[in-house]
Amino acid sequence: MAERSTWRQVVDLAVPALPVLAAEPLYLLVDTAVVGHLGGLPLAALGVGAIVLAQVSTQLTFLSYGTTARAARLHGAGRRAEAVAEGVQATWLALGLGVLLLGLGQLLAGPVVRGLAGPGELADAAVGWVRIALLGVPMILVSLAGNGWMRGVQDTRTPLRLVLAGNALSAVLCPVLVHVVGWGLPGSAIANVIGQAVVGALFLGALRRERVPLRPRPVVVWAQLVLARDLVLRSLAFQACFVSAAAVAARTSVGAAGAHQVVLQLWTFLALVLDSIAIAAQALVGAALGSGDAGRAKVLGRKLTGYGLVFGIGTGVLFAAVSGVLPGAFTQDAAVLGEIPHAWWFFVALQPIAGVVFALDGVLLGAGDAAFLRTASIFAAVAGFLPLVWVSFALDWGLAGIWTGLSAFMVIRLATILLRTNSGKWAVVGAVR
Repeated sequence: MAERSTWRQVVDLAVPALPVLAAEPLYLLVDTAVVGHLGGLPLAALGVGAIVLAQVSTQLTFLSYGTTARAARLHGAGRRAEAVAEGVQATWLALGLGVLLLGLGQLLAGPVVRGLAGPGELADAAVGWVRIALLGVPMILVSLAGNGWMRGVQDTRTPLRLVLAGNALSAVLCPVLVHVVGWGLPGSAIANVIGQAVVGALFLGALRRERVPLRPRPVVVWAQLVLARDLVLRSLAFQACFVSAAAVAARTSVGAAGAHQVVLQLWTFLALVLDSIAIAAQALVGAALGSGDAGRAKVLGRKLTGYGLVFGIGTGVLFAAVSGVLPGAFTQDAAVLGEIPHAWWFFVALQPIAGVVFALDGVLLGAGDAAFLRTASIFAAVAGFLPLVWVSFALDWGLAGIWTGLSAFMVIRLATILLRTNSGKWAVVGAVR
């Protein structure tokens, strides 16, 4: 009965979280399809601009994950109002950082985009898109903070409604503004900003309805920034790995670059699914530690390890079974299809490892053990991924070399995270850490 209860708790939190995680990638697919009908240049400009804008949410996810960790402990201690108050301070931080990034972004949009795309018509179009899209950054960050405190109080259904409302509005407005009104590529950015503004406003409204004090508290904001430092450095380690892999694949051949993109998108999709389980782990483990029950937190850690392993084995078997069929759904290019097997079987073999690593990431994030995760991720990148990726480039090992590097990265992360989990040192009880 206890096992069923734990599984039910995980499912109840993870299932609503998954569409929230997938909403932005799905909207980007709609945006891409709409802009794609304008021609190759606007589509390429959107691709460059989207990469620039994505770095904001990617590097500032501490506003959600860090806030969840802190709010979950307070919620577990029976101090819901204080848990929500963590969301208030995270929202102030989001607004401050959002305004700062908006200003810096307007100044640096040109140099950054031209550094990616080079000078010319493509860069000019991308800069215009980025300058408009940056107007939505403060509300993007408010949404991250809102997701964070709501997950901390174990409410993943309200964020689902709020995020889907804004993204649905953007999806409707995008073709209207781009094609019907005739604004072209800028219409895409405007639709994006309107949707983000709606989502952010809805999260602000939800926070106001909680009737907690809304004044800023610098001490709490500073504590959140300390946690943010570790999570940002961890995220930078991931980005260094994936940017390096993409760069090496692009320098190998067009077929290798295309094959890497196909397999990496599947990896990213499964990462979203696993991340929803990690979000559930954060909320449940944080609540257990906040209530003073370290034993419960350790039991959750063991159970979530098992859930992650079973899921990983299942997805590995599934993608092994469809290896002869699924790649053809992405492309008919013979060069790309010929390269895909060089990455595919690494991707399949890594699934059980990824299942465990992502689940335990959630456990340790819920415990507020971000400093360890930062150090472990940087070590795995420096000792495993980056050397093998660049040796692969030097020795022309191709995709097999790139994915050997990714395998080393994941194996090192698995080893370090299992050692940490088994040590029990992460299970520090209390409403705050």
